[in-house]
Amino acid sequence: MLIDIQFSSAHNDWAQLRDAVLQAERDGYDTTWVFDHFDGKVLAGGDRDVLECFTLLGALASITSTIGIGSLVANVANRHPAVLVAAAASAQHISGGRLRLGIGAGAAPGTRWAREHDERGIELLADISDRHAAVVHQIELLRSIEGLPVIVGVNSIELATIAGARADGVNVRLTSPGAPSQVAAARAAAGDRNFEVSGWAFIDDDRSRVVADELGLDRLILTRLDRLGTT
Repeated sequence: MLIDIQFSSAHNDWAQLRDAVLQAERDGYDTTWVFDHFDGKVLAGGDRDVLECFTLLGALASITSTIGIGSLVANVANRHPAVLVAAAASAQHISGGRLRLGIGAGAAPGTRWAREHDERGIELLADISDRHAAVVHQIELLRSIEGLPVIVGVNSIELATIAGARADGVNVRLTSPGAPSQVAAARAAAGDRNFEVSGWAFIDDDRSRVVADELGLDRLILTRLDRLGTT
């Protein structure tokens, strides 16, 4: 099982993120992941606006050479589909093919996770089937980027099945009671083709590491929502 790390720009400035990712590269983590939010307060303890996802990925790509870079996850509601393709293609090019693109369907209007969109006048699709269709459309467009793995972050059986049928991987929250059934649905839909199953958990959550082993995950993403020390 590959081990990855995710740091938070809702808790840290660029200098701290830069130093932490360079250390993670030296420590042998496979990939480092970034968030795609606007308001850092949606992440526990966040006290600042989040650095824009693809700007940050490009910056990380330019200072690293071996560690993978990824989005966990790019919300398909945050950008026009063609803009997301251009942003992903740019990060893939700058990194020399090290990008792993996680995408997600986003939340319904009026929910806790949609507040940052509501406050910025970003219209969200009310029907979950329409949000899932937007993910499918985005995957189709992203296939124009050579060598780019597309992973779908899921919290439902329906989206897990879409991930298995259309994407290169699925990501689940390991503390979710539905994680085992979501993983099973994605694997069933993927069949015998090459397909990666990953899960994320907070870095100090030992129980989630046990769950990752039980589910036979290919990749575990350890998330840190705290302030990092300087080096």
